[in-house]
Amino acid sequence: TLSIQAAERRLFRDGQEVHLSGREWAVLDCLLRRPGSVVSKGRIEHALYSFNSEFESNTVEVYVSRLRKKIGGDRIATVRGSGYRLVVT
Repeated sequence: TLSIQAAERRLFRDGQEVHLSGREWAVLDCLLRRPGSVVSKGRIEHALYSFNSEFESNTVEVYVSRLRKKIGGDRIATVRGSGYRLVVT
């Protein structure tokens, strides 16, 4: 199970706290704002730009991949040509 305390920026997976970097939180926050809906890669990029650093073309994919490893790969779906969706159950 996944438990998120967004205000405190704390995440628990199967009762164990999982550390997320600032950028991983930014990606998760974008997805949490629209659970079950597609969030475009552009919207996620915009959230990541708040960190004021250089970006590679695969930056979003890198952080989505890292987030999947930490919260479970089946919780974030890729919607080809559109973006990503947080899978809610």
